[in-house]
Amino acid sequence: MFDRIREDIRTVFGKDPAARSILEVMLFYPGMHAIWAHRLAGLLWRWNLKLAARFVSHFARFFTAVEIHPGAKIGRRFFIDHGFGVVIGEPAEIGDEVLMYQ
Repeated sequence: MFDRIREDIRTVFGKDPAARSILEVMLFYPGMHAIWAHRLAGLLWRWNLKLAARFVSHFARFFTAVEIHPGAKIGRRFFIDHGFGVVIGEPAEIGDEVLMYQ
């Protein structure tokens, strides 16, 4: 789990020249928060805890303004920059190494 978070943070530094510190990325990058919440929601979705998954997804949308359906498949090193208003639906499949702007 922590390896994946470190990978996410390295991805931000590789794709966003404005990133200055690890703490800044962890605290102030809503695209990262949305992806981290999606991982939890996706796990609940796969465990067939659909209502709990939708709750986590809805809660994350409220705080990040990025909506990712728990059933969406997202690859590694995915980064959402300027993500306000981004919506990723259930049938979406996003590969590895994707950078998404709003």
